[in-house]
Amino acid sequence: MIKFINETVDYLKDKGFDNPEVGIILGTGLGQLINEIDIIKEVSYNHIPNFPTATVEFHKGKLIFGKLAEKKVIVMQGRFHLYEGYTLQDVTYPVRIMEKLGIKTLLVSNAAGAINLDFKKGELMLIEDHINLQGGSPLAFKGVGELGERFTDMSAPYNADLNTAFKSIAKAHNITLHEGVYVSVVGPQLETRAEYRMLKIMGADAVGMSTVPEIIVANHLNLKVAAVSVLTDECDPNNLKPVNIAEIIEMAGKAEPNMVTLFKDLIKSI
Repeated sequence: MIKFINETVDYLKDKGFDNPEVGIILGTGLGQLINEIDIIKEVSYNHIPNFPTATVEFHKGKLIFGKLAEKKVIVMQGRFHLYEGYTLQDVTYPVRIMEKLGIKTLLVSNAAGAINLDFKKGELMLIEDHINLQGGSPLAFKGVGELGERFTDMSAPYNADLNTAFKSIAKAHNITLHEGVYVSVVGPQLETRAEYRMLKIMGADAVGMSTVPEIIVANHLNLKVAAVSVLTDECDPNNLKPVNIAEIIEMAGKAEPNMVTLFKDLIKSI
């Protein structure tokens, strides 16, 4: 993997990706942030050596380098998922690349279903902890110790200072920002009523199919991390209706301006 990482990093440096400070993973609900960035360089994933390629139609496939709030940022416009057939090492490969290019902070967004029924669709949730139900670890491979501490501590995977800043920004802009536990499952199928009940008993407030592997690797690399979910649907097992993906995407779009405000103002404060 080290050989692959070096090849990818050298390619991107040659393309002008010069010492970014902040990495951003744009999940569903944060695409408009691109409009706030003074773009210097952008490269399609399929042109980057050793990079996976996004296969989900509503996820873009570009790595973008530019300036946001006077900070150099590198942005993943679209992410990778286990349900696309990738390995956990594939899914988290871009985090390793961003760290090698120079980032110290990683900000992550995603779309999630609200298991906590006090949370409503269209609102945002700051992730304060997570549960990994993806059936493996992105650190479980031979040679991982050459890239960081094998037995990575996860007692506080989300940076307290970043989370405090997010909460202050939300309060200043009158944005509803819940705090909660995110559980990551494999997908791509949605959950059954019994599964939603199980996840609630386990202590989850929201469920999605991403983010946790990236957070684990970011901690492996000693990056400061924060993540926010757009709550796109309400997962009430007693009143469960068939899922409508188009409605989920629409709900993410409605919440997007608040997400953009949070991320933009946070980057200003770093």
